[in-house]
Amino acid sequence: MKGVYVFLADGFEDVEALGTVDVLRRGGVDVRTVSVTGRLTVESSHHVMTVADCLWEDVDASAEGTDGGDVMIFPGGMPGASSLAAHGALVGAMKKHYAAGGAIGAICAAPGLVVSQLPGIAGLRFTCYDGFETAPVAAGGVYVAEGVVTDGRLITGRGPGYALEFGLALLSYLSGPEKAEGVRAGLYLK
Repeated sequence: MKGVYVFLADGFEDVEALGTVDVLRRGGVDVRTVSVTGRLTVESSHHVMTVADCLWEDVDASAEGTDGGDVMIFPGGMPGASSLAAHGALVGAMKKHYAAGGAIGAICAAPGLVVSQLPGIAGLRFTCYDGFETAPVAAGGVYVAEGVVTDGRLITGRGPGYALEFGLALLSYLSGPEKAEGVRAGLYLK
């Protein structure tokens, strides 16, 4: 899947999705939000109505030409993360995307519910919200109780309090540490 996308389902965690989009856009990344609900307006877990940039049906989900600069991002929040995990076409696209060399970002419950469905995560380090590590560990992933973990093309965050750090890790991956540090300074983050 060419491009950088954040996938939204009703019940997504507000700060994990929108904080990540904000950081990436501040860093000049053309990131698009994608609703998987069949409608552009998506309701967050805290009842904030958000208008996505496009619908899942309008995205070219093929893996043709995908490389490490293409990122699929999955926020947590419930039931948002479980809805993403149950979206068969999205999970199928994620598998093809990663196999073709694309990157995956996931935070909170999403590493446990969505990323755990990815073949080939054995040996990869990840983090997630406490209690959601069981499935990725069963698939051979290595759980690390840190705020943000980057292991190759897999970038994961632990929870809402790490949303901006997660966004900065994705920005660093895509545009380099200097760009991420510039955005960090502009946000007055230590």
